[in-house]
Amino acid sequence: MPRSKNKVASRARRKKVLKLAKGNFGRRKNVWTVAKNTVEKGLAHAYDGRKLKKRDFRSLWIQRINAATRIHGMSYSVFINGLKKHNINLDRKALAEIAYGDAEAFKAIVDKVK
Repeated sequence: MPRSKNKVASRARRKKVLKLAKGNFGRRKNVWTVAKNTVEKGLAHAYDGRKLKKRDFRSLWIQRINAATRIHGMSYSVFINGLKKHNINLDRKALAEIAYGDAEAFKAIVDKVK
């Protein structure tokens, strides 16, 4: 009895990978083995990138809050500690948005913490 290979599923798997490799240069887009390696590496970097994005944004928010608090004569760490003591539950994203967009509201928060 001949061996069954299921050509339809094999082709579908390859087409899925080659579709993900679309847009790459040279053999990376149309040669199966090269495209497969490219896609695997790309998906690994995409996973890492989603984690790094969170880290980068948190760092950006902290820098913005720090810059805004220094204008009012306070350091970032003292400001965050004051927020916790006064039970002001604003996350860094919201604080950075207020500091960037609404200086009067941020000044009111800083005065409350002082």
